[in-house]
Amino acid sequence: MGGGSHISPVRRGPALQEDQTSPTVEVIGTEVLLTETFDHSSITVLRHAIASCARGAGLVGDRLDDFVVAVNELLSNAVRHGGGRGRVALWRQEGSVVCEVSDAGAGIADPRPARAARPAIDQPGGWGLWLAEELTDSFELTTGSGGTTVRVSSAVSLRES
Repeated sequence: MGGGSHISPVRRGPALQEDQTSPTVEVIGTEVLLTETFDHSSITVLRHAIASCARGAGLVGDRLDDFVVAVNELLSNAVRHGGGRGRVALWRQEGSVVCEVSDAGAGIADPRPARAARPAIDQPGGWGLWLAEELTDSFELTTGSGGTTVRVSSAVSLRES
């Protein structure tokens, strides 16, 4: 699992605005592997595309599986809690595969600690962000009344354990 350093700042402010069509990645100046707008009907196909792109960018084995599970949780959260649709971008940067998922929902109301605690085992919800943070090497969350954006990354240079 993601044993690396976790960046978990929670920033308040605008994320993806209703009329905003481009994710943050377009200002980074790197090769985009995938960028899509999605809703509930496209999550399964999108998950497979993300797995294929991440594999092509160098993620393998458990690291690939963990990354895909983390991104799937973010996609599901965007649909469930962020207005029913979102935008995902995937790119390779400095030896890592990076994924950013944005929605235009109302944002996360309750402040999230810098490093979220594991939800209670019998808790039916609240696992998505925790899993995404646990299964990746870095995690950043920006939230506000204009939506939520979560960026995760996993290094491709680590060998399988």
